[in-house]
Amino acid sequence: MIDDDKPHEECGVFGAWNVADAAAIAALGLHALQHRGQEATGIVSHDGVRFHSHKGLGLVGDNFGDAKVMAGLPGPRAIGHNRYATTGDTVLRNVQPLFAEFEFGGFAVGHNGNLTNAHTLRRALTRRGCLFQSTMDSEVFVHLIAISLYSTVVDRLIDALKQVTGAYSLVALTNEQLIGVRDPLGVRPLILGRLPGADGKAGWVLASETCALDIVGAEFVRDVEPGEIVLVDDAGVQSVKPFGPQKPRFCVFEYIYFARPDSVMEGTPVYNARKRIGAQLALETPVEADVVVPVPDSGVPAAMGFAEAARISFELGIIRNHYVGRTFIEPTDQIRHLGVRLKHSANRAIIEGKRVVLVDDSIVRGTTSQKIVEMVRQAGAREVHMRIAGPPTTHSCFYGIDTPERGKLLAARNSVEEMARLIGVESLAFISIDGLYKALGKPGRDAAQPAFCDACFTGDYPIPVPDHSEAGEPRLSLLAELG
Repeated sequence: MIDDDKPHEECGVFGAWNVADAAAIAALGLHALQHRGQEATGIVSHDGVRFHSHKGLGLVGDNFGDAKVMAGLPGPRAIGHNRYATTGDTVLRNVQPLFAEFEFGGFAVGHNGNLTNAHTLRRALTRRGCLFQSTMDSEVFVHLIAISLYSTVVDRLIDALKQVTGAYSLVALTNEQLIGVRDPLGVRPLILGRLPGADGKAGWVLASETCALDIVGAEFVRDVEPGEIVLVDDAGVQSVKPFGPQKPRFCVFEYIYFARPDSVMEGTPVYNARKRIGAQLALETPVEADVVVPVPDSGVPAAMGFAEAARISFELGIIRNHYVGRTFIEPTDQIRHLGVRLKHSANRAIIEGKRVVLVDDSIVRGTTSQKIVEMVRQAGAREVHMRIAGPPTTHSCFYGIDTPERGKLLAARNSVEEMARLIGVESLAFISIDGLYKALGKPGRDAAQPAFCDACFTGDYPIPVPDHSEAGEPRLSLLAELG
């Protein structure tokens, strides 16, 4: 497997209600959300009487491109899920949506995020006799709903939500409703859209990003609010807000890297945000150079903004091969060493003899940055400078993003000057945290309450992480086990 040295979003979720061929609509939506998870995918549909499910390892197109598979997912209601596994092998029992039969009927759920007290809850539930079928924290929701003493599905769900801590967006499907949930701080995204219905009434869509609405031709209605439960049924859309009001802390890394650039997050077009971040980066970290080169693909908008603000030529000095899968076989040490060239190759005609500014979104371990710099130098670059469109990643994320433990983060154990030497560049600089906030149109971190969750840059975790050791380092092995 190629180590692209990037943090990874764990999941993308999608739901459709009262639309013709809901499973096909869900498959299209998941295809648009493929960047949020490439390890496994699943869809659960409901035909008005029964639930139907299909799950598989691999990409959406590999699992839902067969007419026979889609014919086995009938009905005007469906939810779907893309998964990125945190560690180890992805196994079929860990593929979502999860499904269970309760006394009130069937219940399917797809989860994006991470429950930070999952281990504690799982241990308590196991002691009560609950039998877990997977190693995912998502299954905690199912068992909490099962043992709840409330009568309605919604009240049971609220009971479960009030026992968990963490960042999450959920889509759930019952015999009667499509349900969408965001955590009280709104760390993970979820949006509501509308489609022409199967019976002349409105059809409804829930999705992680607006790009999933675009692919199915749905109209954007609004963001699901932090702490809100959206209930969709034949009567329309209802809203329940069981939590007290809190100031949102949306994940700032969605703007920097995770979201697709054609999505709109919390009212802000991601592409425009990344260009503004690049422009602010240029103002804060000027450098004399001949050409600005993005590390594709995520570094492209920021590099465009940097080049425009710095008045330096923007060029595609690195070309990405889009046809290399994550499971490309690397049979020898020599081939493994050349792995970065399977995805990226230098455009010598643009780079040779030039002072090059490489613009990327982040540095995690630094291994890929080293290889890219080496490749650019071998293509004849006279100088190589690197500019990063995010502050140094110094802390691990425990809210649904796959990052290494803190000791493996390059910025956690090295100064910027040391990082520059290790990567092999003439200079290295990151956007400041206040510059990032400024580019996104928000007050700086010295405001009474930050507008974003930026724990990976600051160590300020807005949601408690109770599953941790006495030394203060979260239980990475346990969180990884829960996947």
